[in-house]
Amino acid sequence: MTLIAPLKKLLSLTIIVPVYNEEECLVRFCDAMDPFLQQSPMPTQVLFVNDGSRDNSLQEIKKICKNKEAYNFISLDKNYGLSTAFKAGIDHAQSTYIGYIDSDLQTSPLDFLKFFPFLAEYQMVNGIRQKRKDTFVKKISSKIANSFRRRMIQDGIADTGCPLKIMDATYAKNVPFFTGMHRFLPALFQLQGGRVKQVPVQHFERLAGYSKYHLFNRLWGPLQDTFAFRWMRKRYIRYQIAEQQQKVILQPQHD
Repeated sequence: MTLIAPLKKLLSLTIIVPVYNEEECLVRFCDAMDPFLQQSPMPTQVLFVNDGSRDNSLQEIKKICKNKEAYNFISLDKNYGLSTAFKAGIDHAQSTYIGYIDSDLQTSPLDFLKFFPFLAEYQMVNGIRQKRKDTFVKKISSKIANSFRRRMIQDGIADTGCPLKIMDATYAKNVPFFTGMHRFLPALFQLQGGRVKQVPVQHFERLAGYSKYHLFNRLWGPLQDTFAFRWMRKRYIRYQIAEQQQKVILQPQHD
């Protein structure tokens, strides 16, 4: 009897792009994303998640998805926030890997190409933004929040908020989700025993639209979420099987 070796799992990538009132960025975003899609070493699609936008973002998304084969979308019934939009994207992705990028083009899709060599060894590859081109308020609030988070949870991640990531889909779908979880994705992967690789990436000024965050929600939100993460981490259920016996119970056959 000849045994047939199992087929190698077909690798694929879905890049989640949360969108909230970004109509001015979307066409430019596709112009930047298309060259990466052409160079990606595995089949890749883009999944827009419209998070209840109140401008014309949804109409722009529909035009893009109608004309471009590699683009799809889901649209939430109202604005839920970034964590929920990201979870919705993960729930709907059917690929072996899941990527993440913002639509504001402050990071380059082409930098994803730097991540692929590490995917076999690590469960997440996370960017580290170099020479950040943010406003002073955004820089200082991010620096304070990141410093506080690192001191409190000691995850060793330099730039947890970098909007450029690729993740093993199995780990991503098992992440315990809560409001604000997008700030702790690398730590949540580590909680599952996953390994995280950090890779330097480019950073650019926002060319269109406007940031949805200000000093208060960049500091107060992360402060609350850090304590929530510490509470959840202490109560996270983990176990390993030492031994196992599993009997197959056969159903009686009836004449």
